[in-house]
Amino acid sequence: MTSAFQQTETNTDTEIFYPSTDGEPLAETYVHLYAILVTLEILRQYLEGQQATVLSDQFLYYAQGYPKLRVAPDVMVIFNVAPGGRDNYKIWEEGEVPKVIFEITSKGTKDEDMGFKKRLYEQLGVEEYWLFDPKGEWIPGKLRGYRLYREIYEEITDNRSSCLQLRLEIDENLIAFYREDTGEKLLAPGELKAALEEVKIRAEQAESRAEQAEQQAEKLREQLRALGVNPDTI
Repeated sequence: MTSAFQQTETNTDTEIFYPSTDGEPLAETYVHLYAILVTLEILRQYLEGQQATVLSDQFLYYAQGYPKLRVAPDVMVIFNVAPGGRDNYKIWEEGEVPKVIFEITSKGTKDEDMGFKKRLYEQLGVEEYWLFDPKGEWIPGKLRGYRLYREIYEEITDNRSSCLQLRLEIDENLIAFYREDTGEKLLAPGELKAALEEVKIRAEQAESRAEQAEQQAEKLREQLRALGVNPDTI
């Protein structure tokens, strides 16, 4: 299969401008935008410290010398590259194709997501392609994944991302991610804040119980002293 980003030796980047924006909105609705941002942040935290980056709505350029040949995945995960953000991503400069791509889809983007983008990602060699329909407009169960097998996408039937070693579930209008090794859920920013507050409350309650226990112990020591017993010798 001929790669979609294969170029001739005459194609160079000399004086070629690769834009980082097209002025289009990031997402169709607030629900779609929130799903994109939460997915981005969860995966960014999960992969922190690894040679990987997670990008959202950045142009992915796949043909050197042809700035019009580009696509902007909602969320893409690339391994074996320097961590951190980019204004855009050029495959020939980074030397790595995205490993996993998520598109937060809708009825309005269905044809492009299942047509052009699916064929392109397949040809580029993106190992996993996930479609999440937060409003449930056209995907039964809201989530559908594809895994590359012999250069062709086959549907994922167990909601496992083998590339990320995560299990995916639906949590209302968001994708919930669970570690395969521990079963632990990767918390979204709001969930992290709630978990921190819960820990603080538990710590305060434990401290209060410790103070009450010490007060009760002191009362008992005073009663022993009144009886002429030294509590420190007991």
